[in-house]
Amino acid sequence: MFQEIETLQEAAVLRLGGISLTLGGLISGAIVIGIAVVLSWGATRGIRRLRQKASRTTQALYLLEKLVGYGILVAGVIMGLSAAGLNLSSLAVFAGAIGIGVGLGLQGVVKEFVSGLFLIFDRMVSVGDYVELDDARGAIVEIGPRATRIRTNDNINIIVPNSNLIEGKVTNWTLKGDTRRIHVPFSVAYGANRGEVRDVVLKAARAIPFTLPETEARKCQVWLVGFGESGLDFELLVWPTQEAVKRPAAMHAAYTWAIAEALDEAGIEIPFPQTDLRIRSIFGREGDDALEVLGRAPKGRTPPQPEPREPAPKASANDAAEDLLRPSPEPVDREVRDR
Repeated sequence: MFQEIETLQEAAVLRLGGISLTLGGLISGAIVIGIAVVLSWGATRGIRRLRQKASRTTQALYLLEKLVGYGILVAGVIMGLSAAGLNLSSLAVFAGAIGIGVGLGLQGVVKEFVSGLFLIFDRMVSVGDYVELDDARGAIVEIGPRATRIRTNDNINIIVPNSNLIEGKVTNWTLKGDTRRIHVPFSVAYGANRGEVRDVVLKAARAIPFTLPETEARKCQVWLVGFGESGLDFELLVWPTQEAVKRPAAMHAAYTWAIAEALDEAGIEIPFPQTDLRIRSIFGREGDDALEVLGRAPKGRTPPQPEPREPAPKASANDAAEDLLRPSPEPVDREVRDR
């Protein structure tokens, strides 16, 4: 009985050119490939769990996860084919012809796969970075063999082909694990004391817990950027934490809320649209004559004396001018800073 089973396993079930495939060889090859798939899945899962617990080496662990997963699969397939009785050297020409056909039919898939490898090794865009494309903005959670998965702050997953991140314009808000300076616009009514506006807004911004401590190169500032139709236009410049940068909508809302509360407590008016109407002549009359026609002033009234002007307020600090005079700091990567 055992001899019959052994004979059945050695019997050729497929002939390809000069190669004979036996049932026993096919079973052995399938077992080897199955073991490789299980080992690849277990190794990548273990490294992924370790990456999720780590705080500073996530990029290296993600690269290791992909290399180990792909490496075990490729080695398992080669060993499985050898165990099945295939001589890989004799199939070189045949495999080359098949490769050309597959390449012509799957150019897009091969392009995305190669682009994914470039993204993994180039590290200009990595897992965990907060990026902004033309139609997507969120954190990269996975770089797959075909596409990259971006998750927005509303927990919406956006699938972007890998080649789009290679060929298109991408804004990386957290490259090298660093933070960015944020501009928060606001306005106050004309007549407000600019120095007081600056002081109350800076105090409110520094009190927010996700505002980074100030250094010589990174300071909270308030700039006067323009004269609007109804008031003075300002901008708060602040350096938030990296986690806050990854949630720009909530971060801007938090700073805007803090600015509004600070201005209300200080009694500084927020502007609203308004229009001043100035009448220069009525029925061909001007000045007191025009007012007399309206019944607003008696004829021969002494023109009102101009009110004494208040002394000009003391000049406040100009953060924009100080920022221009400060030399630009040399960029320092996080990897160099951590050494």
